[in-house]
Amino acid sequence: MEPPPNIDATWWRRLPLGRGVELIAHDANGVAALYKPTGLLSHPNAAGDEARALLRATYDFKEECYELGSLAVTDKRRDADERPARKENLWLLNRLDSATSGLLLVCANRELALKIRQRFRERAVHKVYAALVFGKLGQSLRGGAQPVVWRDRLSIEKRGGQIRTKASARGSAGVSAETRVKVLRVGQGVSLLQLEPLTGRSHQLRVQCARRGLPIVGDATYGDFAANRLFSKAHTGTRGRLFLHSLETRFDYEWRGRTVRFAARAPLPEEFARLVGAQ
Repeated sequence: MEPPPNIDATWWRRLPLGRGVELIAHDANGVAALYKPTGLLSHPNAAGDEARALLRATYDFKEECYELGSLAVTDKRRDADERPARKENLWLLNRLDSATSGLLLVCANRELALKIRQRFRERAVHKVYAALVFGKLGQSLRGGAQPVVWRDRLSIEKRGGQIRTKASARGSAGVSAETRVKVLRVGQGVSLLQLEPLTGRSHQLRVQCARRGLPIVGDATYGDFAANRLFSKAHTGTRGRLFLHSLETRFDYEWRGRTVRFAARAPLPEEFARLVGAQ
């Protein structure tokens, strides 16, 4: 399928963005980064989910794309009334759990979307997350010291349509999970971490943090439930919020005989820094 013509800022502004979703960056080839707030789905999972999804549009699970119908596209070569209707899609390149905020990548060109998805499979996409966790890492990791790499074996299961991940015992079966970790700031009882996943396992960051006694604040699956309750009582407006944020993404891709660099950053929500300093 050919991409829509003139994929410019005007085209992107006409997207039916979901509640709180923002356009962060886009390039001339149809690749874009969107900001997804916490609580929104990367894509609708069932009928009626469109109202709380990334885009207010139907979703094709086979193609993994949003069906946009026909957006009004500027085309100076012909009068607007003469333009034929055309089906336009937007392919999802990655996903975030609904409770996670931050960057989601999309592409308006199917051929290019498949190429970039392959880059994800090749682990050629650099991703950076920020996480507010209960507890503190060792003193050696603070003050701008070199990051360390967490290495684990994980087992991943689907239960009733939901994914559950757990750390496997050393030497047992499972998939490898590696994350580069750096301490950004330490508060009273909480720490702000920079997490760079070197592998892309489901719930990898949440499980690896919890395994080390550093559960992510607000994690209702792998976290410290008692600590979550106390935290939400002490800090109004944090109930139901997972403090995990997709902060940066960058990668190169080959297109039309050129190497193209795409990079985007979603600013850290102010409550992360505020809460690490409020303890």
